[in-house]
Amino acid sequence: MSHILMVVTAADSLTLADGSSYPTGFWAEELVVAHRDLSEAGHQITIATPGGVKPTVDPGSLSASVVGDQARVDEFAAYIAAIDASLAHPLSLDDVVLADYEAIVLPGGHGPMADLATDATLGSILTAANAAGTLIAPFCHGPAGLLSAINAEGVFAFAGRRLTVFTDEEEKTGGLGENTPWFVASTLAERGAIVEGGAPWTSHVVRDGNLISGQNPQSSDAVAAELIAALAK
Repeated sequence: MSHILMVVTAADSLTLADGSSYPTGFWAEELVVAHRDLSEAGHQITIATPGGVKPTVDPGSLSASVVGDQARVDEFAAYIAAIDASLAHPLSLDDVVLADYEAIVLPGGHGPMADLATDATLGSILTAANAAGTLIAPFCHGPAGLLSAINAEGVFAFAGRRLTVFTDEEEKTGGLGENTPWFVASTLAERGAIVEGGAPWTSHVVRDGNLISGQNPQSSDAVAAELIAALAK
């Protein structure tokens, strides 16, 4: 059994390019699939958020019109309710002891763009984890959290690393569109990451050493499977 730190956004809104406020949070499918599959594989998961704030589920991720299947929505909602005790009392990022964990998982939703991308505490955790070779698995908008990782020399810790993330095309066609305040994939590339996008809305996972990333919600199962395999080794 491994101990896994699941870093979840505490944001419940994102300011869009036009100045309006967009309700958001974590994406239900991504958190549920990662938490469920890792737990079923026998791993222990600790949920952590900035300030230890209870995370909010993105309302769109529990909408049948968005997800496309009411049965899946009901499944996600039931799982979230079942782990409410963990979600209600997450560990604060300030209290994380990195040595306690073998892996860090960052599910998405647009929330990470609002808080995790600039969270200095998360940045310190990820920089140290990367230096130690700890497995790091962000997916969809979760890789926005990687942007917080600036090392002591002021350099982006994941510059030169291969990864995938919710693509600009996906953001424009099925995300926030042109009203997005910034594009995660483009920003990661500008900071020096090597962004490798797959076909829109299909499962796509990129592994570069200890970094395991997934492109979108459709990649949730594959990210969990790749992380489970990596932990087994």
